[in-house]
Amino acid sequence: MNVLNFVGAFLGDAAHWQGYDGIPNRLLEHVGYTLLALVLAAVIGLPAGLLTGHTGRGGNVVALVATAARALPSFGLLVLIAVVVGIGLLPVMIPLVVLAVPPILVTTYEAVRSVDPAPVDAARGLGMRESRVLLQVELPVALPLILGGLRSAAVQVVSTATIAAYVSLGGLGRYIIDGLYQRDYEKVVGGAALVAALALVTLALFWAVGRAAVSPGVRGR
Repeated sequence: MNVLNFVGAFLGDAAHWQGYDGIPNRLLEHVGYTLLALVLAAVIGLPAGLLTGHTGRGGNVVALVATAARALPSFGLLVLIAVVVGIGLLPVMIPLVVLAVPPILVTTYEAVRSVDPAPVDAARGLGMRESRVLLQVELPVALPLILGGLRSAAVQVVSTATIAAYVSLGGLGRYIIDGLYQRDYEKVVGGAALVAALALVTLALFWAVGRAAVSPGVRGR
């Protein structure tokens, strides 16, 4: 039985669309974990990236933090935190946030630093405050790259949020973990296919957001 047959059998089974373990409920759980982790990472990474990129200070710190965070294994961190604090949402959120912060932080920093200095100098020459220079001049130009960092982080979190199932939480990873335990490979492949489909949907959503939020002039560049 090939992969497509496994996926078709999994999705075609009406039992997989109903109840607590149904696809709609598991999908909502997975999206909830992803959104929460992405929001927390953005709250950390965006202000730090904007500030360091605008001032030009702290670039070495940004690189150091990003390198250190990327070196941490998500699953190992999950197990360690679960041992220390117990089962719950916290052991899942910490690895996901640590995974999502580096692409947001580094891309935001580089995006602001890459803005053409000419309009920035002109804005300062007109007497604009530094906060307005950042928000009204640098941010609109840097927005495509910043969205790229958010998109990269979101796809990574969508793919990695399956680890929530290892600490008895839900999400699409539940199908993969339970399927392996039960030797139900139809469920394993079906769950993996749903995670991949959600990652593709995430890419499409960020493409749509980019088309709506980035000005045509900046997109043309």
